[in-house]
Amino acid sequence: MTSLLAEITMWTLIFCVVAAFVAGFVDAVAGGGGLIQLPVLLWSFPVAPLASVLGTNKAVSVVGTSAAAITYRKKISINTRVLIPMMATAFAGSVLGAILATRVERAWFEPIILTVLIGVGLVTIFRPEFGKSHMQVRSPSPVLAPLLGLGIGFYDGLIGPGTGMFLVFGLVSLLKDSFLSSSALAKFVNISTNLAALVIFIPGGHVMWLVAALMAPANLLGGFIGARTALNRGSVFVRIIFLVMLGVLITRLVATI
Repeated sequence: MTSLLAEITMWTLIFCVVAAFVAGFVDAVAGGGGLIQLPVLLWSFPVAPLASVLGTNKAVSVVGTSAAAITYRKKISINTRVLIPMMATAFAGSVLGAILATRVERAWFEPIILTVLIGVGLVTIFRPEFGKSHMQVRSPSPVLAPLLGLGIGFYDGLIGPGTGMFLVFGLVSLLKDSFLSSSALAKFVNISTNLAALVIFIPGGHVMWLVAALMAPANLLGGFIGARTALNRGSVFVRIIFLVMLGVLITRLVATI
């Protein structure tokens, strides 16, 4: 691992740090930060084992996600009866997904995911009122939130990119939450899925700690600023960033199929 770092230039590391900041900002607003940070890490460390790149990405992301979650928590009321079961099932789902990812060809899932993403985009575009305000009057079904957490966690462990956006969409559509509240809740669930992945990556030595240490503060700052920006601008702003990152993910998937 040390030899890999010895071949990296200072400009490459600076590029990684900048990418971590932008990823932290975008992820805090609407999810999708991994679509920025992970490709940069893959480009910067082309000979590094994939597991090491993924582990480093998770180690950095959990810092920025935590900063965003804390920032949101100060301003938005979080329903812990919904959150805690979701975090628990998301953790379990992420571990199961990561295990399955070592045995199943991911390319098989890409057309399915692409179809779902296009559907998500169409619903968001053609329903202007979707996610603008919080419409939940009663507590949601005690089964619905844990099932959503399990499914999202499984996807994160198996495939990864776009997890935050799927989670925000699920919270908006199934729990009738606003984009802003959903983004806040999603950050806490993302912490759980990131930690689940690190439970697998860290014991295996699959984290480039020096790189993570350089990128994490930038990701933290981006997460903090992103959450503050979302709080100040509201659900309409979060909805716009959500659609932009959804377009990025769809484009990426189309290019790889």
